[in-house]
Amino acid sequence: MAVPKKKTSKSRTKNRRSHHALSLELTTCSQCKEVMIPHRICSNCGYYGGKAAKEIKK
Repeated sequence: MAVPKKKTSKSRTKNRRSHHALSLELTTCSQCKEVMIPHRICSNCGYYGGKAAKEIKK
């Protein structure tokens, strides 16, 4: 069984895991052109799929 000869440092471990970070996919709202998460109601105007899904108080 393979065993490491020396202890790997925290910095070396974190550098190796730097590519594991998740990225958030963003789209633009069809009504107000604001950046939003796909498949969610727009937090700016309250529209989803071109229809009013929620009334936003301003």
